[in-house]
Amino acid sequence: MSRLKDTLTSENIQCGYAYFYIHFIVEIVCFYYLSKLSNSSIVWLVPFLYDAFAFVPQSLIGYISDKYPKIKMSFIGVILLLLGISFFSFMNITKFVSLFLICFGNAFLHISGAENTLKNSHGKLSHSAIFVSGGSFGVITGRLLAKTFLSAWIMIPLILTMIPFILYADTFNNKKSDCNKFNYVNGHINASLVIIIAVMVVIIRGYMGYGIPTSWNKTVIENILLFSFMGIGKALGGILSDSFGIRKIAILSTLFAIPFLIFGDNIMIVSLIGVMFFSMTMSITLAILVSVLKKTPGLAFGLTTIGLFLGTAPIFFIKISSTLNIIMIITMSILCSFLLGTILRGSDSDA
Repeated sequence: MSRLKDTLTSENIQCGYAYFYIHFIVEIVCFYYLSKLSNSSIVWLVPFLYDAFAFVPQSLIGYISDKYPKIKMSFIGVILLLLGISFFSFMNITKFVSLFLICFGNAFLHISGAENTLKNSHGKLSHSAIFVSGGSFGVITGRLLAKTFLSAWIMIPLILTMIPFILYADTFNNKKSDCNKFNYVNGHINASLVIIIAVMVVIIRGYMGYGIPTSWNKTVIENILLFSFMGIGKALGGILSDSFGIRKIAILSTLFAIPFLIFGDNIMIVSLIGVMFFSMTMSITLAILVSVLKKTPGLAFGLTTIGLFLGTAPIFFIKISSTLNIIMIITMSILCSFLLGTILRGSDSDA
């Protein structure tokens, strides 16, 4: 318990907490908007376009942020979200324009959160893991708000509440980045190969995020629990890695997830445990990429979002049987465990 306490109160961890809230609000806005488009004639295309324009550009935006750190990506993101919601709510402008604005607002704020939490983390995973976990809680909250009587204008004051948190998070910025302290990768493996393997693991995770069998998920409460356990898993991946070792957590969480995911299709609590274990690798793959891209953490984060898009894209166009899906989950989980165990350093270098 003392290890966990030290991790949760470590230096600059408040930056992660601030961006947890920012990420939470960003996803509320995005998924409120996406849910409101459910009656649109372009509804079949919206999720694919959202993933493409919110995820893929983050690598380029991250690279620009790395090269020009004085650019306030967070405030650009806030402005884009405000414009997107305003165009959608109050102006007779095509839905595609508001969609693209909201997607890019999401991308800019993601990069801002990744840059700030990574650069001020002293090489720890918890800061960025806590930041990333806020998104899962925002997704379900946004979907639920879209089902209420609240109109889109309520999103504007919500967006504005991010500003004091952004300003607070900026107070932790140092002139010298902490990303040089990310040293989690086996030094005997070629850096390009490490990047390819890490992105491959993210692609697999992206596919599995949609492919997890959850036939039990039928009510609002069950949907809330599903996304909550995803968020908890994302945070725990970083927190437990800092406390007990990244390689150990990477291997065990990936393998432990398999039976819970496979046998939890009709049993909620079993499935939720699997979802939590499965979600833990998010911060781990990011730490791997930053370990070989120390000078460009924004680009490193962007590569993970490209991986997520590549993992989810086929699902929009290809349907597979439940039996084949289970076989793929088992084989891909074992493959991920092997790959992570191979490229990560041993316990002597664990955080």
